[in-house]
Amino acid sequence: MWKKYAYAWLTLGFFAVSFGLHWTFGWFAFADEAREHGHTPELAGYMIEMSRDTFENWQSEFLQLLWQVVGLAYFLYVGSPSSKENDDRMEAKIDALLELVGEDRGKALIEQLDEKHLRHHGHARVHGHGGD
Repeated sequence: MWKKYAYAWLTLGFFAVSFGLHWTFGWFAFADEAREHGHTPELAGYMIEMSRDTFENWQSEFLQLLWQVVGLAYFLYVGSPSSKENDDRMEAKIDALLELVGEDRGKALIEQLDEKHLRHHGHARVHGHGGD
């Protein structure tokens, strides 16, 4: 379990350590600022300020990264024109070369390759999705 999910465990560890350090050093800064103003630092005020700062940071960094990763993965999945590498031209050339081998033999090779690589009419099919 540890080896299989090592990347996830490391990421969780980095997150927990950085989150803990952020809140610890935040408390020191909050307490120093309260003392400078002649107040006693209170946990309730600290929790509100640190929660605001944390969510503000997540909004500007985490959500932006999440949108980039998840959004781009989604558009790649649905096959938007901007996500395609446009290898259709090269594939058409290879199909033409295979047909030069011999019309029947070439078409049979193309059909075998398309079936093996889950391709249909020159376009990739997504696993688990029907249709053409």
